[in-house]
Amino acid sequence: VQLQASGGGLVQAGGSLRLSCAASERTFSTYSMAWFRQAPGKEREFVAAISWDGGNTYYADSVKGRFTISRDYVKNTAYLQMDSLKPEDTALYLCAGKEKYSGAYYSPPFGSWGQGTQVTVSS
Repeated sequence: VQLQASGGGLVQAGGSLRLSCAASERTFSTYSMAWFRQAPGKEREFVAAISWDGGNTYYADSVKGRFTISRDYVKNTAYLQMDSLKPEDTALYLCAGKEKYSGAYYSPPFGSWGQGTQVTVSS
């Protein structure tokens, strides 16, 4: 499945953004979806994941309580609602997907990746 991320931008600390990850195929319904981020000079880190059936979600401790992952099966799109943003959330955000039979929904490897969308949080 091909993925296209969008929704990034510049926001002040304490603000909100919603990222979208549009999938190219109806097989989206059989894919678990996740968001990762990578800041300059740092390794890519896991942010959040949602299972293929939407029944389970998992978050990194650094975003728990502030970010919410969701999905829309009609629009073949996954979302990341980001509230109470902090400057340390600044990064390139990438969406990823994996087929439902390829292991735990929140664990690598993820076989499909989008191109990323930049999020910048000013202090």
